[in-house]
Amino acid sequence: MPQQYQTTLQRDVTFEGVGLHTGAHSRVVLAPAPQGTGLRIRVGGGAFRPLTAETVVETVRATTIAVGEQRVSTVEHLLSAVLGMGVDNLAISVDGPEIPVLDGSAKVFAEGIAEAGVLPQSAPRRRLVAIAPVYYRDGDRLLIVLPAASFRVRFTVDFEQPVGSQYFAAEIEPEFYRREVAPARTFGWLHEVEALRERGLAQGGTLDNAVVYDKNGPVNELRFPEEAVRHKVLDLVGDFALLGAYPQCEVVSFKSGHKLHALAVADLRRTLTSEDSAVANT
Repeated sequence: MPQQYQTTLQRDVTFEGVGLHTGAHSRVVLAPAPQGTGLRIRVGGGAFRPLTAETVVETVRATTIAVGEQRVSTVEHLLSAVLGMGVDNLAISVDGPEIPVLDGSAKVFAEGIAEAGVLPQSAPRRRLVAIAPVYYRDGDRLLIVLPAASFRVRFTVDFEQPVGSQYFAAEIEPEFYRREVAPARTFGWLHEVEALRERGLAQGGTLDNAVVYDKNGPVNELRFPEEAVRHKVLDLVGDFALLGAYPQCEVVSFKSGHKLHALAVADLRRTLTSEDSAVANT
């Protein structure tokens, strides 16, 4: 049974490091927030603004949001930990153009949230309850949202070898998420690295914060045999954190990425109401 009441952190928690794509140093502070306020974000000491799907401005290689005139890229790993660890209300302060990559997963974020402590609040959790199937498609990429008693994800990837096809399914609840999803790192192919850097991306990427594959397999040691698909689940959870409500649904994905996630979440948000429990039936 998922948490029925809203939550926030018991105390502030801070993360610092370089961004995966920009290589720039940045700092993020997560702070407790009142019930009913949801996720809010500010950049460089500016005003707090709601952090929802409407803030997404770019989905190539990462999810980038606009906060007023500022942009913040690669928000998905941090937001994955926020939703995966069951936090509803949070004030996020960012100094820098990108969320720190840390070890390339959501592990450090999830551990920081767990150490700070998740505090139950008195208001019922706002939920999006799927009551009928709805699907989203982009070429051969498919995402289906189904009715469910809790937030569940079934994900299939189909990459070139040596990654190949992988499948992973799970209920997204804090203990399981922290152990089985959060540690899965971002990944890529050795032949892509130079091309990415020529485009100004992956400037902060190293073998310490990414799994890199060559034609023979992973260059560094895997944390899970199917780490690639687990990281895709991690990304999906992060993108669904922008829903603005707990996603009480099962998400079935075939090869989906940030672009399709953003499309689905923006559409689902249109079904939300001001009530504590909202319904998706599109």
